[in-house]
Amino acid sequence: MLRLGGLIVSRNEQSSKALLKLSCRCLSAAPEPKPAKKASPAPTVNTSYMANLFRGEVEPLQVFPFPDSLKTEQKELVSALVDPVTRFLNDYDPVKAEQNGGPDEATFQSMWEMGLMGMQAPEEFGGLALPNTGYARMGELVGAVDLGLAVVFGAHQSIGWKGILLYGTEEQKQKYLPQVVTGGTIAAFALTEPSSGSDAGSIRSRAVKSADGKHYVLNGSKIWISGAGLADIFTVFAQTDVTDAKTGQVKSKVTAFIVERAFAGVTSGPPEDKMGIKCSNTAELYFDDVKIPVENVLGGEGNGFKVAMNILNNGRFGMSGTLAGTMAHCIRKAAEHATTRVQFGQKIEHFGNVQEKLARMAMHQYVSQSMGYMISGNMDAGHKDYHLEAAISKVFSSEAAWYVCDEAIQILAGNGFMKASGLEKFLRDIRIYRIFEGANDILRLFVALTGIQYAGSHLKELQRAFKNPTANLGLIFKEGSRRAVRSIGYGGTDLSSFVADPLKESATLCADSIDRFSKTIEALLIKHGKGIVDQQFLLIRLADSAIDIYAMSCVLSRATKAIRENQPSAEHELLMAKAWCVEANDRVRINIRRINSGVFLKNFDTMSAIAKNICARQGTVQSNPVGIV
Repeated sequence: MLRLGGLIVSRNEQSSKALLKLSCRCLSAAPEPKPAKKASPAPTVNTSYMANLFRGEVEPLQVFPFPDSLKTEQKELVSALVDPVTRFLNDYDPVKAEQNGGPDEATFQSMWEMGLMGMQAPEEFGGLALPNTGYARMGELVGAVDLGLAVVFGAHQSIGWKGILLYGTEEQKQKYLPQVVTGGTIAAFALTEPSSGSDAGSIRSRAVKSADGKHYVLNGSKIWISGAGLADIFTVFAQTDVTDAKTGQVKSKVTAFIVERAFAGVTSGPPEDKMGIKCSNTAELYFDDVKIPVENVLGGEGNGFKVAMNILNNGRFGMSGTLAGTMAHCIRKAAEHATTRVQFGQKIEHFGNVQEKLARMAMHQYVSQSMGYMISGNMDAGHKDYHLEAAISKVFSSEAAWYVCDEAIQILAGNGFMKASGLEKFLRDIRIYRIFEGANDILRLFVALTGIQYAGSHLKELQRAFKNPTANLGLIFKEGSRRAVRSIGYGGTDLSSFVADPLKESATLCADSIDRFSKTIEALLIKHGKGIVDQQFLLIRLADSAIDIYAMSCVLSRATKAIRENQPSAEHELLMAKAWCVEANDRVRINIRRINSGVFLKNFDTMSAIAKNICARQGTVQSNPVGIV
């Protein structure tokens, strides 16, 4: 573990004592860093770049250098798919698919024949065995044509049958994977209910085990399920009674099941009338006394929450690649217009405001693409600690895509508002990406709380060390030395050794952001303790700072790779990395200042009061300004 940065505390003795007394419990229901196996005395090392930044340390393994973990044959396989998939997409009509409520039979047949419905399934089940990086590349191609079709792909394999691949027994895999990979059977992921969206633990569907223990009886319903009207195999989550082996106490816990439409009592509602992604079938699911064999429990009884979260975590990285493709399409449309449209005697590409728009659009696409391939490369290399980064990439790319598409429409002006440009469809389709597979608001809290939880565990370790200082002198002196150096103005994060020479100033900006971030994390833990969970105004700004820091780190790494390999686009990537780091560092400074500013904290209380008034009135509170009733 390379420790380049450090947590900063106040220099006075009172703060030091507060630090030693601090004990941070689990602050969220999100998956926490995996504990060490009981058989091994060595602790599990968490190599997540962002998790370590929350505790003031830089672990470069998953960021520097930019990953390139594909074997030669894997690259050849992915490259060989690009041309036929591109030709398939050139013949595909997204407008027609939207009007018809989904791809036609010929399109589906082509997708099955090309293996596009089982891209990551092992070859033994008929899949293409694509690495995660290959899946991201295919997503990029589809995302540039139709996000509705991208949802058809993703809902089926990224989450639909992914649970069977990740958690299925050998018997379950042998029975179901051939059906969903090559057999023409659609799969769907059924989690959301009317009373539970991002709060998966509050689902009400219930499965009761029969007296003979051979099956469960499932009752309940699910809403907004992608592919529900087409699927014949579902990954379904329901509450079950689980007996604690140690205490004998019965508790209600979520369990995952593989459910077939062929089971009596499974029905679906009509397709939902949606704002966008109309190519993707979305419908309700109903379960009326559905008998599920016990052999169809997925991932073990009572483990449904873990199964659901890991399926979603495993698939979130793909959004960055898909939406990077969408953004590339929007930028291309905007650039074509800017270089041909003449206003006031010159092409609009020469106008400063248009240049600024194009530059920021390009930077957002570059960051999203970099995040997606950073995470997929780490997954392909076998790393397991990427959940914070995957959540960050989903939040960033979904919001970046909305921004880029909106700006493209603005550049095209009236032409962009017309359906003929195709951009209005992309805008409608993009909007759902900020909501599904974890609403961005919730994912921001997930990032902040999971990271703080990891930081808190480090402070607990120090607390325990001081209880037995003789046996822990190494840890105490190491921490004390680091803090002493920082307290007199030396030390701090140094990323210069990881980047190419032209990027050293930009790396300094990123390092500055890291140090400000680390200092703020520790100060908040000392001040609020486990009560930090209720400080959402602060948590959101921490999450936004974390997003900007990860974005800076990704582009510094990728641009360094381009420069050192003398890639044709190296100079352009250098420009984007430099510009991005200047603005991202400024945003981090603003967010940290707001966290520490009494004026902004008081203003949040003011906004909270405004919101309460609105809710009490069920709408706006003020009357017409001229007194007209």
